[in-house]
Amino acid sequence: MKLFQQLLVAGASVSLIAPIAAQASDVVNIEEMNSYARSQKKSSRLDSKTFINEVSEDIANLKGRVDGLEARQNNFEAGGFSDTTTMDGKAIFTVGSVDTEDATNLSEGYTGKIMANYTYTMNLNSSFTGDDNLYVRLKTGNHDGWSDIKTPYNTYLVAGTGKSDKLNVDKIWYSTALGERNTIWIGPKIENYYMHATTPSIYKPVLKAFTLGGNAAAYGASTSPGAGWAYNADNGFAISSNFTSQQGKGAPHGLINDQSPTSWATQVGYTQPQYSVSAIMNLKYNGWSDSYFKTSDGSARPGDGSSTNIGLRGWWRPESTGTATPSISVGYDTSETDATGNSNTTAYFVGLTWQDMINADDRIGVAFGQPQKHEDDTVDPFLYEVYYDYPVNDSITVTPAFFGGKSKHGSTGKEVDMTGYVLNTTFKF
Repeated sequence: MKLFQQLLVAGASVSLIAPIAAQASDVVNIEEMNSYARSQKKSSRLDSKTFINEVSEDIANLKGRVDGLEARQNNFEAGGFSDTTTMDGKAIFTVGSVDTEDATNLSEGYTGKIMANYTYTMNLNSSFTGDDNLYVRLKTGNHDGWSDIKTPYNTYLVAGTGKSDKLNVDKIWYSTALGERNTIWIGPKIENYYMHATTPSIYKPVLKAFTLGGNAAAYGASTSPGAGWAYNADNGFAISSNFTSQQGKGAPHGLINDQSPTSWATQVGYTQPQYSVSAIMNLKYNGWSDSYFKTSDGSARPGDGSSTNIGLRGWWRPESTGTATPSISVGYDTSETDATGNSNTTAYFVGLTWQDMINADDRIGVAFGQPQKHEDDTVDPFLYEVYYDYPVNDSITVTPAFFGGKSKHGSTGKEVDMTGYVLNTTFKF
């Protein structure tokens, strides 16, 4: 018999014997005892088997309580992270280098050298009604230099983020459905494009400049307080309107006024399984600045910092993958300020994607385009990238890529070439 069971038997025995000992210490009525004995047809003896059933029952009850406690503990641990909250995330290891003659615009000391960096992201989604979502993105990383700064050469990586190794709340907003066709968003850290009703591009880029079909004036955004609304019809038609305000989180100007930098974007689109077209008007006020897909002249325009930006987007994909026909995403932007002269910029983008070509679920990507260019720019800027996504398994993807382009040196005005190489390893969980 195990020590634990012996202790249980001993405890139970003592608990039963104790009352007998207590009664023996009282005044005993012999006659009543004899009368009681004579009234019994037979006597019973106490032996080692007397309490077996009772002790066995006690042990069974105790074991049931222990099992129940363990089950409650397991349920508590499983439900300690709310049943309505899900988490996913990824870590990206990046090794890369950029070569150019213009070390100043690409952070002197970083160009021509191999750098190793990381980005770590966690996405939390919580629902309270089944039709709503509280989204929180936690992010950290240690990118610096060319992979994490806005330059005339557009070397900022999608995988790049400079959080100084500190885990921060990078995005947070709440969205909920209104009926079957409407959705609203509101949040202290959100960007316009998360609230659009139509997906502008299906090209998956390495360079941030190639996100959204060209991250130029029309789709360029900034993480800020904002709100929006979208309507999606069952026939593919969609419309949305939203705003973000860069200084809405605090001093000096606050939210939605005639001083705070604000972006108000309205998009109309039509989507079918194989294709989509959309148009957007983004009104930017009070010195709003964003955009990764631009040149020095494209961002340094005269005027009061207010602009009207029009973007056209479209994409098409074949019925099946694994063929020589790629999916195609295209974009065109035009931007106009209220200044007299030198007020217009344009940009275009083309992205091609082949899937399942060499291995299942792989991806070949090629993109090129003209960054947001000022009409009087003395150099015709150009940017391109080529990459191959190789899925090692369901959770790990390796992406070698190279990119390059040309723009003008900020001080000399001469054309300068740039070439970059990068290897991303992505771990999803």
